[in-house]
Amino acid sequence: MRRLNQRLVFILLLLAVLAAREIVLQSGPSFLRPGLHLYAYVASVADGAVTVVDLVRLAPVATINAGPSPSGLREHPTRKEIWGVSTGGGYVFVIDAASSRVAANIPVGAAPYALDFSPDGARAYVAASGANTLVAIDCATRQIVARARTGRRPWLARVSPKGDVVVVPNRDDSTVSLFDAATLAPLGTIGVAPRPEQVVILPDGSKAFVSASGTNQISAVDLKRKVLLTNLPLGGPPADLILKPDGGELYVTAPESHGLEIINTQTTEVAESMVLGFAPTHGVLTADATWLYVADAGAGRVTPVAISQRRVMAPVPVGDRPGSCRLDPNESLLLVVNEGSNNLSVIRTRPPQPSLLTMIPVGNHPRDIAVKVF
Repeated sequence: MRRLNQRLVFILLLLAVLAAREIVLQSGPSFLRPGLHLYAYVASVADGAVTVVDLVRLAPVATINAGPSPSGLREHPTRKEIWGVSTGGGYVFVIDAASSRVAANIPVGAAPYALDFSPDGARAYVAASGANTLVAIDCATRQIVARARTGRRPWLARVSPKGDVVVVPNRDDSTVSLFDAATLAPLGTIGVAPRPEQVVILPDGSKAFVSASGTNQISAVDLKRKVLLTNLPLGGPPADLILKPDGGELYVTAPESHGLEIINTQTTEVAESMVLGFAPTHGVLTADATWLYVADAGAGRVTPVAISQRRVMAPVPVGDRPGSCRLDPNESLLLVVNEGSNNLSVIRTRPPQPSLLTMIPVGNHPRDIAVKVF
């Protein structure tokens, strides 16, 4: 009897330890943490709205009027806010996550497409494509604190991981402009491949890689010396740039060549190519760089790739024209925006095989997504 009691005590202690570990590891709400919310925010271009989806209940809970052509959704790193831009309205909007309401509209100039935050979340940077300007916004006061002229049709602004440099690709000039992040003083302009759009910057701030929508190329730029290193040839026009967290590899989707180009960022060369499907576009990488999930807009599916083994797994069917992808903070759910079928696919990523959990209706022509725990 005594031995039985000892076993029972041991089992109860073990269960308590496992429960405590689960509480520590949980980033999202559950019965163990009832005070938290886990929401996805999906911007619908045609509706001028942002749909709020409760990822615990797996249902929409609010629709927010954000203005004409909302895009570029980003969760603020330190504040309970979602930021985005109204491309048609020429302003940044700030959504208060707790109330699911727009807390501020900040005019920035015509045709902004995206925004980026400083590493500490103190500032937001926005390029206004129709006004050829770059602005810096104080996130606490929501006031513009600096402004600069860019080249023609700046596509977006990207802040270096150290927070000292802002990189802006100028689509009509085929250049990138560099600015001091504190003052927006110009630091230099570098010629790159035609019609640059997307930018990723290595963790040490030494290089930037810039996609060229006009050619089958991607440009590598030395940010220290402020020179073009090379224009790397690809199998097709680049769509999405996905940087490995340690900066060692860059994964580039190329829909026209049906695959993925893998760039060695240290040697600045294309190391490998993989065929993934019909038209792979957007992708998202897990924090440990184990899995890469790629949306195939042509085939209506998501392809998981075991990236270290370069192994393509069985695809998961989703909706029509899947685009932007995000993982929840636990990386147990993959969220995929389906632009053609106007819904959000929720995929369970846990072993043994990723599987479609549900599809949730959102607005017309959804394009961007952000995820917030608060």
